[in-house]
Amino acid sequence: MAISIDTVYQRVLTLANKEQRGYITPQEFNLLANQAQMEIFEQYFYDQSQQEKNLKNSTEFSNIDEIIDEKISIFKKTQVLTVVGGMATLPSELYRLGSLYYTNSFVEIEQVSEEEIMYLMQSPLAKPSLATPAFVRVGQYKAQVYPSGLTGVSCNWIKRPQPVGWGYLVINGDALYNANESKNFELHESDTAELVYKILSLSGIVIAKPGLGTYADGVIAGQKTQEKQ
Repeated sequence: MAISIDTVYQRVLTLANKEQRGYITPQEFNLLANQAQMEIFEQYFYDQSQQEKNLKNSTEFSNIDEIIDEKISIFKKTQVLTVVGGMATLPSELYRLGSLYYTNSFVEIEQVSEEEIMYLMQSPLAKPSLATPAFVRVGQYKAQVYPSGLTGVSCNWIKRPQPVGWGYLVINGDALYNANESKNFELHESDTAELVYKILSLSGIVIAKPGLGTYADGVIAGQKTQEKQ
């Protein structure tokens, strides 16, 4: 379930007012909200890589690996790709590419470098075939698939979060929430509090109130310490 952009904005305003640190405009909030969402999203993958180095928690509802995977799963996608002349077009919302495979047989297509494919193509035994296909990334959104006549290709991938925005109408000089023009956060609900304080932290720089950032950073640090205990 998405995190309400209005809920987060109202909490940010309430905390900023409580600390007497000034007003955060909708334009400032929207800019910082998108930055905060991407920072938290990217942190998922760092936390996942760090957790792989540690022993797994066997408790059913507090297994850190599973918690992180649940957060990432919101963005996991599978899609059949368009392939023309051996060139596959990857999704435009691609953030991280998982695996390419035959749609019907689920044979995985191995990713290789440009140097590796040159040597493979020259070897009668190692040359890519329907049994041992390969692909080379070409830029961010293309993949050259071998053998070139290969069709029926799908991929597993992770999409980037959609941009968020607190939509509003200006009435009598006041900005009033407009749900029809708003875009909610796609992050996991459990990250609501971190979103609020991260936006507050970033706001301290934008509105020249360093004390607000210090306050928010302190809360975030306390939460992180608690999570590791």
